[in-house]
Amino acid sequence: MNRRASISCGIALLLSQANLLCAQSVDSGSAGVPDDLWQSQTTAKPFSGLDETLANLGIVADLSLTSIYQQNVKGGLSTHRRAGRNSGSYDMQLSADLQELLGIEGAIVFVHTEGWWSKSGGIDGPSVGSVFGVNADARPRRSADVTELWYEQSMLDGAFLLRVGKMDLTGGFECSGCPVAFDTSAFSNDETRQFLNGALVNNPTIPFPDYALGAAGYYNPIEGWYLAAGAVDAQNDARETGLRTTFHKEDYFFYIFETGITPVLPSSKGDLQGAYRLGLWNDPQPKGHSDAVKNYRDDVGLYLSFDQMLIKENAVLDDSQGLGTFVRYGYADGSRNDITNFWSIGFQYQGILESRDEDIFGAGFAQGAFSNAASTTYTQDHESVLELYYNVRAAPWVNISPGIQYVANPGGDRTARDVVVLALRAQMIF
Repeated sequence: MNRRASISCGIALLLSQANLLCAQSVDSGSAGVPDDLWQSQTTAKPFSGLDETLANLGIVADLSLTSIYQQNVKGGLSTHRRAGRNSGSYDMQLSADLQELLGIEGAIVFVHTEGWWSKSGGIDGPSVGSVFGVNADARPRRSADVTELWYEQSMLDGAFLLRVGKMDLTGGFECSGCPVAFDTSAFSNDETRQFLNGALVNNPTIPFPDYALGAAGYYNPIEGWYLAAGAVDAQNDARETGLRTTFHKEDYFFYIFETGITPVLPSSKGDLQGAYRLGLWNDPQPKGHSDAVKNYRDDVGLYLSFDQMLIKENAVLDDSQGLGTFVRYGYADGSRNDITNFWSIGFQYQGILESRDEDIFGAGFAQGAFSNAASTTYTQDHESVLELYYNVRAAPWVNISPGIQYVANPGGDRTARDVVVLALRAQMIF
């Protein structure tokens, strides 16, 4: 079988598995599964009474599981290495309204615990060699890490929010129903449901610390306009509390500022929500590009992140069927960073197939230009990726997403062939 035929067969196999699961969800009796399970919001119906009890106390708990199979079928480092093909993660989140629990008005505590399974942290190292990373969810095996633990206080009737603790800066806030602050996107920000490639999840020119101790604030002075700023430990280790690196090492903090607007465009089917963000960041740590013989302090950069709903199918306020688009841009100094310019563009369509109103199709393209000063490490000018996925909502508690990525110039290596990666992702909510 030639290479083109093997790729076509691989895509057909992924799609057939997704369609089979959808068919089972419709004809649940034939699968031996209770009918009401496929209509339930989670698989944990026996614990629904506990959920209600916790909700009455102001506590909301969520548990989700994401499992991913990826295979490099063309190009890259190797198409035969099996390491990293199977990967996955779980997320356990708990938020507590302290007004309900302790009478502290406008206060929330949030805890996020994560775990991963993959010996090599995905297929990039053994098979692909991408700088972006073809699986933003994959990490080396860890049983459980408390990746976020923060306290949030609302003030000025909710116009100002202050968050303190160990946090993911890309988790963001919300303005007019849109995710904002920092580098967020309504259509390109969640590796468990949207794009898998790292360049289509966050902007790779921004050196976000990974789950760091610090503080972030959000201010919404008028409808549709916001300001946000954050400062977190630049030397953090996501596996630790952050106290050691924050208070007992060099005084390096990553600073970020973002402002934006969230306009609404009129249409015959209702409001078309958009978000337009501009951000600046500073990382004071000494650093240099991959070929550097000298490090420089005070790395700075800027970024843009836009998304806009273009078409709505139904004139219903909370209905999200329709077409949306996104654009990102980022700049970083070439003397301190490997990627100096970055841009991405794409779209998402929910309900593109008749009678499949909850399914989502996404397509995105991203390109990052390498620093001219790092020409020894990167013999190509840029790395590019095109990704397509189709997220099938088989039941309210399970999504199945077949996808394909085409990576050009993986790793910026002139000798590496372009890569084709197939994927099948499943996410379950318990």
